[in-house]
Amino acid sequence: MTKFLLTWLICAVVFLIVDLAWIGGVAKSFYRNQIGHLFADEFRLIPAVLFYIFYVSGIVWFCVWGAEGWKGAAISGALFGFFCYATYDMTNYATLRDWPLKMVLVDIGWGTILSASVAGIGAYISTMVLK
Repeated sequence: MTKFLLTWLICAVVFLIVDLAWIGGVAKSFYRNQIGHLFADEFRLIPAVLFYIFYVSGIVWFCVWGAEGWKGAAISGALFGFFCYATYDMTNYATLRDWPLKMVLVDIGWGTILSASVAGIGAYISTMVLK
């Protein structure tokens, strides 16, 4: 259990660094331009924290834990990210009036890259730390 929690912590740190760089750099203006009219008046911290906890747990459980090396984890992470983000974005595209196709494509691409990066880097670092 300790190894799992340490692996989770490593992946959470990687996820936060990569995702916050994306949000603070490229994505902030893109999301605002695409779906800014849908933004809440105030940021809801608890759902955001819960998302990070659940999503990182999914990456560790399904992609990193038991993977045969960082490359295998990265491939599993890419698939995990693609399926998770595609589910979210395609559901929004199907049900929300103002969810743009450009948003769907960029967000799915980002989820794929993010999850592959977190799983691959997390697996690599975890392997080095837990030897």
